[in-house]
Amino acid sequence: MAPEASITIDTSKKQSPIRNAAQGATLKEHLPPAKSSQTYPPQTSAESAGTNASLFFVGTATTILEWEGLRLMTDPNFLHAGDHVHLGPGVRGTRKTNPAVDLHDLPHIDLVLLSHYHADHFDQVVEASLRRDLPILTTPHAHKHLTHKGHGEAFTAVQPLDAWESTLVNVTPSSIPKRQAQLRVTGMPGKHVGDGLVAKANDILGAIPPTNGWMLELGYTGDSSASGPGSDFECGYRIYISGDTLYVSELEKIPELYTHAGKPIDLMLIHLGGTTVPGPHMPLLMVTMDAEQGVKLVKLVQPEVTVPIHYDDYDVFLSPLSDFKDAITKAGLSDKVVYLDRGDEFQFHVR
Repeated sequence: MAPEASITIDTSKKQSPIRNAAQGATLKEHLPPAKSSQTYPPQTSAESAGTNASLFFVGTATTILEWEGLRLMTDPNFLHAGDHVHLGPGVRGTRKTNPAVDLHDLPHIDLVLLSHYHADHFDQVVEASLRRDLPILTTPHAHKHLTHKGHGEAFTAVQPLDAWESTLVNVTPSSIPKRQAQLRVTGMPGKHVGDGLVAKANDILGAIPPTNGWMLELGYTGDSSASGPGSDFECGYRIYISGDTLYVSELEKIPELYTHAGKPIDLMLIHLGGTTVPGPHMPLLMVTMDAEQGVKLVKLVQPEVTVPIHYDDYDVFLSPLSDFKDAITKAGLSDKVVYLDRGDEFQFHVR
């Protein structure tokens, strides 16, 4: 088995995520204040002072994780209400909401997790604007598209991860003496298109790109000079991001390797929306989970808490958040879900 890959992020080198930032422009130090801050279980403001990490919900599948000085952004999409995205041959989506922060108002971003190369997750403005040396972890398919561009347009720090492949992210400097903050990122299975004839047709046409989910394990190692990278890694918080997937049988391996193997999942970010587009030679094709499939995944993975994202942002999202809320209530799981609006944050503690 090949050694686990690793990268190092020096969070003291605070750079704008935007290339060719306006001369004289001041880089923002922080994200805008959250409209609302939530924890699980709910805590008083005094109790929440013990949290050391946060997740800011920008909108659609875009979130920004902050921990140990690291800022990690998922699926950057910063289009505004009325803007359009290309989702496949002859298929266009229109955004219905605005992001909680504008692209050019972002503070430093150290790392991007891109679940797949699709315009509602990596829009045309983002692709044109991001710094070319910004580290990106993504699918092999997206890696090919991002790195094979001409005329100085290629991204130069993209690392491909397929399902079940991992990369260790060393975060420096660490706030804890003789301990190295570290993030393990593992690709999780996902399918935009189910099995059968539709999947075969899509493989030929390449209309809908392959997608990943992610498992993020935040924690610490001992003195890295005394052992190899990650050899004594202790996970202090585990986040599963479903990515744009349907409920497929491949997902059933996740609880087998984590939940039922002594590696509980603290937080699940679940992509919902019931995204529905015209399929290859088919009238309509759902390519992300709706409420029913979402509840099924919550029951399968059994996270400590679930936060839904990727809902109500585009006109092709046909399963509203209200459907998921109703289904969660009927399933008796209301106390296991935290709902964030755009501009809200979820605070938590990495042990």
